[in-house]
Amino acid sequence: MPLSHEADAAPKSALKRAIFLHTGWRSAGTWVWSRLRALDAATGFYEPLSNVLADLTLADVSASRPTLTSGHPPLEAPYFDEYRPFLHEGARGVAGYRRQFSIDRFGGVPDAEFAALHAYLQNLCEHSARQRSVPVLKFCRSSGRLPWLKHAFPDVMHVGVLRNPASQFASGWLLGQQWRNPFFVAAPFRVLGLNRADPLVKQIIEMCDVKLPPAVPASDDAYAMACEHYARSAEGNNAYRAFVALWMLCAWRMAEGVDLLVDMDLLGQSRDYAAALCAGFEAQSGLSPDFSSARDLVDETRRHAARIGAMDGGSMRAVHSAALKFLKAQSGVDAAFVERVREKMVLANELTAQWR
Repeated sequence: MPLSHEADAAPKSALKRAIFLHTGWRSAGTWVWSRLRALDAATGFYEPLSNVLADLTLADVSASRPTLTSGHPPLEAPYFDEYRPFLHEGARGVAGYRRQFSIDRFGGVPDAEFAALHAYLQNLCEHSARQRSVPVLKFCRSSGRLPWLKHAFPDVMHVGVLRNPASQFASGWLLGQQWRNPFFVAAPFRVLGLNRADPLVKQIIEMCDVKLPPAVPASDDAYAMACEHYARSAEGNNAYRAFVALWMLCAWRMAEGVDLLVDMDLLGQSRDYAAALCAGFEAQSGLSPDFSSARDLVDETRRHAARIGAMDGGSMRAVHSAALKFLKAQSGVDAAFVERVREKMVLANELTAQWR
């Protein structure tokens, strides 16, 4: 009996104590997170770096649910339900959160805010651990800082969610066309602009021929507003170039630090891959999410091609090639990962060729 008990305890002790999902806007990362959150053994924190958390109140939580314009899956509980213990009656903001967390950074060393960010995320994880639950944190603003987080949280399972850039961009672009919401078009301009002093960010901006908003306001919030204004009239090809530049920067950081990569294009096309992905999560975290209901997002992009207006799809090959060239020039990137990204660029060439 003692030997059997020790054999069972060993693999459990080796499991990662939390999951950090590093995703991008419109990558279907919320769907992946929802499958993990649905498990009894998990506590799902939605967008721990979102600027919304700076002003969130207890009264706001119940209303934080998917809307018609989000394209997100139905959720049993509101997005921010798990933050209730970190909110106080009559006050705004999640305990420990700072607005500066909401802008991703791509520098080689942690910035001045990182100690506070580390403490904040540590608090979320430790609260879940006290409840004997596995925290699952889903980010859209973390990929640039992934190596920092990997070093600071070595006992966390870091998962990257990768979707081909054409499908991912089209999802946000169509929402902007249908609902006049410029957020997803503005976001790459904002992140690139606020990181433009970093040499590698500057390099990919130039390689992808991205035209950023001309204004450089004094504050991050003011620049965000300038980018939203710019996005409302942004030329479609330039918006896509900005998106691909940011997409590749995030992919490069994923190459340096993820324990598991979720290929969203393949997930909706292969039941075998979905099962293997579930096994990968179980082996490292002990959680077994059910991915069998994944949609074929590539097919959806093909079917919606005629709706992509104001775009010269035939010219996109050049930006895909430039972005891939950037990745290949970075030292230490695994050859298998480069090949995976190359396949994404080939698929993006096919999909964007249908845009007119």
